[in-house]
Amino acid sequence: MLNTMTLGRLRLAVQLLMLFLTVWGSQVVGYYAAEKISGTLPALSCAYDKQNGAYCMLIPLQHQLHHRVGEGLVAAQQFSFQILLPLLFTLLTFLAFFVVLNKAFCGWVCPLGTLQELVFRLGRRLGLPVRRLEAGQAAKARPVKWLLLVILVLALPLMAGLGLTPHSTGDAWCQVCPSRIATTLLTADTEQTALKTDSTLEFALGAVANTLLGFTLVAALALRQPFCRICPLLAWNALFQKIGLLRLVKRQHDKCGKCRVCSEACPMDIEAISQAHGSKAFTEDCTLCGRCAEYCPEDGVIALKFGPLALFRSSRAYYKRRVQGEKPNGETRPVQSRVKFVEPGHG
Repeated sequence: MLNTMTLGRLRLAVQLLMLFLTVWGSQVVGYYAAEKISGTLPALSCAYDKQNGAYCMLIPLQHQLHHRVGEGLVAAQQFSFQILLPLLFTLLTFLAFFVVLNKAFCGWVCPLGTLQELVFRLGRRLGLPVRRLEAGQAAKARPVKWLLLVILVLALPLMAGLGLTPHSTGDAWCQVCPSRIATTLLTADTEQTALKTDSTLEFALGAVANTLLGFTLVAALALRQPFCRICPLLAWNALFQKIGLLRLVKRQHDKCGKCRVCSEACPMDIEAISQAHGSKAFTEDCTLCGRCAEYCPEDGVIALKFGPLALFRSSRAYYKRRVQGEKPNGETRPVQSRVKFVEPGHG
């Protein structure tokens, strides 16, 4: 249980630490060790980064589909250990990470997620209004990440290996991923922002990547986690979310669905958190950030657990302290206007 700091502050500290490690970490442990240790980290930290300490498992997954599975089928080779084992080990190493921390890789580790939160905080400093997606809007955005996963991460690399699509589609997702540009810019490398002119397709993919990054940074000034809503890695992680040891648990309570503070606190605007209980309360969009547990004003309704062990439980006393500095929707309170306690639904 947390006594000396809020869960939110702890998560921010972890995010900032992981931002350093995933962008500059290899300079600490050495590039060779970093590449071997974190080759399948389930968070968007791109392998294009020079001397990077980690990169997401979508890259080796695409690589195996392109150079192993696709090209193996073209050569009329039967599926064998030579083809299946590299892909199998990629998935198994991913699962080894994922079983431990589940989708907390999205909410606590991913550098692009951290950057979006920092930009959102900047928006609050600038006095910009907070925007959120209504239930219908969030539902419309939800299938996008699955389409990106199926088409860009899985289908196109396989088709490139089969010779059905151009070679540049062998890592189609990497070509448009805004994390590739954002994290390399943090290393003072502007090379990834340049548009390739070798072909119309490569030029178009580069233009999409730059556009996505611009949209993400601008939208994040007012909307929480805009890119996470369409991120294919979140979709991939959602496929396995039930096997992770770290998870959020919610029990049924008479006041659920009335105050709706937990849904307001959720950076992904998940309405089910305030309306449902059990596993149905945490949809595929949940990143395990834990804000719903922080802002639940009832004792023990929402808990962050690792296996049977409760790491954090919602409590009224914690809620009282938390809302003194920040509202559930992410707006900060000026020091001079902070109050001792704010009832749910009243500011």
